[in-house]
Amino acid sequence: MGSYDRVVTSIQAPPLSRRAVAVWLVGLATYLLAVFHRSSLAVAGIAAAQRFDISAAQLATFTMLQLLVYAGMQVPVGLLVDRWGPRTVLVAGAGLLTVAQAGFALAESYPAALAARLFVGMGDAMTFICVLRLVNSWFAPRRVPMVTQVTGMVGQAGALLAALPMTWALAHLGWTRSYLLTASLGIVMVLALLLVVHDAPGTRRLLGPRQDLRALGRSLQTSWRQPGTRLGFWTHFTTQFSATVMSLLWGFPFLTQGEGLGDATAGSLLTVLVLAGMVVGPVLGWRITMSPWHRSTLVIAIIWALAAMWTVVLAWPGQAPLWLLVLLVVVVGVGGPASVIGFDLGRTSNPPERLASATGIINQGGFLASLVLVVVIGLVLDWRTPGSESSYTPEAFRWAMSAQYVLWALGLLQVWRYRRRARAQILAADPDLVRFRAGEPLHG
Repeated sequence: MGSYDRVVTSIQAPPLSRRAVAVWLVGLATYLLAVFHRSSLAVAGIAAAQRFDISAAQLATFTMLQLLVYAGMQVPVGLLVDRWGPRTVLVAGAGLLTVAQAGFALAESYPAALAARLFVGMGDAMTFICVLRLVNSWFAPRRVPMVTQVTGMVGQAGALLAALPMTWALAHLGWTRSYLLTASLGIVMVLALLLVVHDAPGTRRLLGPRQDLRALGRSLQTSWRQPGTRLGFWTHFTTQFSATVMSLLWGFPFLTQGEGLGDATAGSLLTVLVLAGMVVGPVLGWRITMSPWHRSTLVIAIIWALAAMWTVVLAWPGQAPLWLLVLLVVVVGVGGPASVIGFDLGRTSNPPERLASATGIINQGGFLASLVLVVVIGLVLDWRTPGSESSYTPEAFRWAMSAQYVLWALGLLQVWRYRRRARAQILAADPDLVRFRAGEPLHG
C-alpha cells in the first residue's frame, strides 16, 4: 500500500460534514463543466461540418480524438492522483479545459480545431477519477455507492447544459462567442478548487511516493487480473457507448436528418436523455447498495433493454413516431448511470492501494467503445450517402446505428464470463459472503 493510500484510509471520514459536502460540490461542479465541454459539439456537428468544410468521417474525428485521449489517459491520471493528490490534478484539468475550449472557439482551420479538441479530451480526463477519489476520502464507505451515482447523475447535467443552451447560443451568438463564453467558466472553477478543495479531511494536499515504472506496471497488472476489475470494465464498456455517442455527436443528426425532427425537438430529446439518466442514477445507487450480489444481473437486464429499444426504432417502417423516440432516449439515458456500476464492482474487488488504477482501467471501457462507434458511424454514413458532407439519409442512419449490436454482443459475453469468475473468487475467499445473494448490504 502506498503512503498516500495509507494516510487516506487511516483518516476517519466524518459521517456527513459541511466541509465534505462543500469539497464534493466544488469537485462535482468541475466534473459538470468538463462534461459540458465534452458534449458541446453534440448540437454543433452540422455547424462544425460547414465551418471547417469537412465530411462525416472528418467530423467524427473530433469526437474520436477526444475520446481516444480521454480513454488513453485514464490509467496515467489514476497514477497522477496517487502521486500528487486529486486537488492538484483537478486544478490542472480545469485550467487545461479552459485554454482548450478557448482555442476551439478561435480555430478557423480543421487542424487547429482538432488540436483544441485533443486538449479538451486531456482536461476532461483529469476530472472524474479525481472526484471519485474525493468521494472515497470524504464520505463513509456505506455512502460511497450512492454519492458516486449522484456524482455521475449531476455531472451529466453538463450534457444537458450543452443541448438547448448551446443550440440557442450558436444560433444567436455565433461560433466564436458561444465557445469563448463557455471557456470563461473555467476561470471561476479553478479559483473555487484552490479555495475550497482539500485532498482529505484535515489535509489540504497529500503526496504519494515516487514509483519506478516496474512498480507501476506490477500495480496495473495486479488490478487487471482481478475478475471484478474486468467485470467493471466490460460493464462500463457495454452500457455507456449508446448514450455517449448520442449525446456527444450523432444523436442530433440522427434525430434531425434520420428521423426528420426539427432542431428544437431534437435538442429537447437530448435533454430528456440526460434527465432520464439523472433520475435513474440514485435509484441504481440505492439498488446496488441493497443487493450487491445482483449488480451484474441488473447490468445485463439494462443491456438487453437498450438493444431491444433500438431494434424497435430501427425496424420501424419510415420515420419513428415522437412517442417512440422519447422512449428510446429514456432507455438510452439509463445506460449512463448503469456504467457507474462498473466503478462499484471495481471498488469492492480491489484494496484501497489499487483503487485509482482499477478505476482508471474501468473508466476506459465505455469511452473505448464510444470511440469505435463514433468512427464506424461516420464511415457508414459516408458509405451509404456518397458525395454528401452534411446531409445523410434515414436509411444511412439505420445502417450506421446498427453497428451497436456488435458491441452489445461482445460486451454481454464478457460480462457473463467475468461475473462468473468474480463470484467464484468472492465465494472462494469467504464462503459466508453467500448471504449477499439474499440482498444484504455490502459495506466496504
